[in-house]
Amino acid sequence: MTEQLIEPPATTVASNGAGSSTGRDDALNETLEDYTLRFAPRSYRKWSAAVVATSALGGIAYLADFAVGANIGMAHGTGNALWGIALFAVVIIVTGAPLAYYAARYNIDLDLITRGSGFGYYGSIVTNLIFASFTFIFFALEGSIMAQGLELGLGIPLPVGYLVSTLIVLPLVIYGMKALAKLQVWTTPLWLVMMVGPLVYLLAAHPDSVSQFLSFSGVDADGQPRGEGVNFAGVMLCAGVCLSLIAQIAEQIDYLRFMPPRSPENKRRWWAAVLIAGPGWVLFGAVKQIVGLFLAVYLIANVADSVGIANQPVHQFVQIYDDMMPAWLAMTLAVVLVVISQIKINVTNAYSGSLAWTNSFTRVTKTYPGRLVFVVVNLVIALVLMEANMFSFMSELLNFYANCGIAWIVVVATDIVVNKYLLKLSPKAPEFRRGMLYAVNPVGFVSLIVAAGGSILVFFGVFGDTVAPYSPMVAAVLAFVLPPILAIATSGRYYLRRTDDGIDLPMYDDFGNPSDAKLLCCVSGMEFERPDMLASALPAADGSKQYISSLALACDKTGAHVLPEQQ
Repeated sequence: MTEQLIEPPATTVASNGAGSSTGRDDALNETLEDYTLRFAPRSYRKWSAAVVATSALGGIAYLADFAVGANIGMAHGTGNALWGIALFAVVIIVTGAPLAYYAARYNIDLDLITRGSGFGYYGSIVTNLIFASFTFIFFALEGSIMAQGLELGLGIPLPVGYLVSTLIVLPLVIYGMKALAKLQVWTTPLWLVMMVGPLVYLLAAHPDSVSQFLSFSGVDADGQPRGEGVNFAGVMLCAGVCLSLIAQIAEQIDYLRFMPPRSPENKRRWWAAVLIAGPGWVLFGAVKQIVGLFLAVYLIANVADSVGIANQPVHQFVQIYDDMMPAWLAMTLAVVLVVISQIKINVTNAYSGSLAWTNSFTRVTKTYPGRLVFVVVNLVIALVLMEANMFSFMSELLNFYANCGIAWIVVVATDIVVNKYLLKLSPKAPEFRRGMLYAVNPVGFVSLIVAAGGSILVFFGVFGDTVAPYSPMVAAVLAFVLPPILAIATSGRYYLRRTDDGIDLPMYDDFGNPSDAKLLCCVSGMEFERPDMLASALPAADGSKQYISSLALACDKTGAHVLPEQQ
């Protein structure tokens, strides 16, 4: 990985008045803060497209996919599970592609994309809460799997294992993208060997396991066959659980925003990295879900009294490793695999969750406490969920969450594809800066509330038990239909409060990449790149125009620097 060549200092803004510089010596180290609320400047983005893509894909090493695949297959059979997983993959690819492109092209995270894609400056706070919930739910799920491995391999009680799995990621996530990139790049080859090896062995040594897998119709809690055939309700219930992972694209984007500028020389590599590490994550995720079900079916068919543990990845791999090698080595490798997998994903969960919480808190309070405060907040919430044994009601929780996640992602993707490119009612260039956007844009905000609210009512059986399995479909359809309708109804007038940010320099270079020209922030006394800056409403002492960074403006409690609405 290429080392950072320029380390721009962070901006800290005093909480009184319009903000003030705390001085270069007292500024937070931007390496720790990782451009939490802001455009990621070119001076920081020194990684190649391949390193960024590998880092992003390293975060999907989680074992929750194995548990998800096992759970839906055990409940509804292989046929329904495979169709549900296929539907899940199609939805993720279609919705994830435009989001990944915008993140990599304009170097902003999904919250910043959401602000300008129908939600407004404050309206996107609700989607931040949805994403923060995703990160601590899946942190808790992955931490539970790691604790199961520690209990099985080392005899550590589950409550203690939950604490260990939480604390172990804290020192790793502190240093942001630089540390995460190194961790993901160096651990991925080992993870692949340990993951793929047992599957290849199982297929070679037990070829009959394939026919057992394909004919599996599900089992109840007592291990008795359900005999459920393929049916639309079963497919939708399976897809609903899988689609709880739709917000994973936001975690992929937290890496993709560090993509290098696209140029004629790297165009193919750039696009390959964006598509593979963006929506392409779902191909790896779908394979893991299928493998998780495959291993669960193998355990149920060949290991006595295994129904209760067949959905636990650590037990799946212990059993396969045990066929390949001595028991002590099998247990050791299974525990190592679980620990590596959970660390790889949970550093991403903790990192992305801290970004989401910090974004929301700063906009509401006009105070920037730093990302590390919310790393701890996210970990504490996840630990509480683990101690409450969320693994035991995983499918129900994920099915509920899917309604909110689908509504958010589909609304933003629809705004980009339909409202920006087809209807041309939403501005193509993303906007995230305070003063440039209205506080709330009804196009995205209302669409999300109606889509998520309606699908949740369906999920809880308000319209009858017959339609309850189709709540994810309700969320997706409403989230796709409503944004264009509302954009047309409002004539797109609530997207931009201003079209002129008061800066004469071009926003983009000759290749359409965000400009790396630098301007001086009048609050912090530091230089920031053009896309991160606006003109201040306050002139300098000599009457000349002065500029302010987006972070300093976000913390301006008086609003003195905010440009007036453009008539």
